[in-house]
Amino acid sequence: MATVYHNLSDYNAETLPSAKEMRFGVAVSEWNPDVTEKLLNGVIETFHTQDVTDEQMIIHSVPGSFELVYAAQLLAKKANVDAVIVLGCVIRGDTPHFDYVCQGVTQGVASLNAAQSVPVIFGLLTTNTLQQALDRAGGIYGNKGSEAAVTAIRMADIKRTFEK
Repeated sequence: MATVYHNLSDYNAETLPSAKEMRFGVAVSEWNPDVTEKLLNGVIETFHTQDVTDEQMIIHSVPGSFELVYAAQLLAKKANVDAVIVLGCVIRGDTPHFDYVCQGVTQGVASLNAAQSVPVIFGLLTTNTLQQALDRAGGIYGNKGSEAAVTAIRMADIKRTFEK
């Protein structure tokens, strides 16, 4: 969780399981691209530091955050990946649209995690302002994309442990 007391990108790379043989799917929203492109860069950079090549990443863009759930489902079922990450950014506005989108994506990701064996990592920023989002996409609180990549590696390792 991003707070003034915790930088999202602080992790000990040496304590992570090896990701050399893992494959990952990433669904990224095109909405709020100033934020989502930075989140995606955080994912890619973190994977590269953990010896994940570009060929081990399947990245697909979707129009908005609500579409992340469908893309995650397809990646999990059809792409032969060890984990899927969804990346998006919803900034509160003057209408209840924020609440519906955030709730729908949250429930969708939770349902996917409960119904299938491929972990889906929640990388959706839900903020009140653009600045709060930027602070969490490579700003003063690190990069939620990097945190999502670390989580994907750890969850894929758990999955593999139970498949042995």
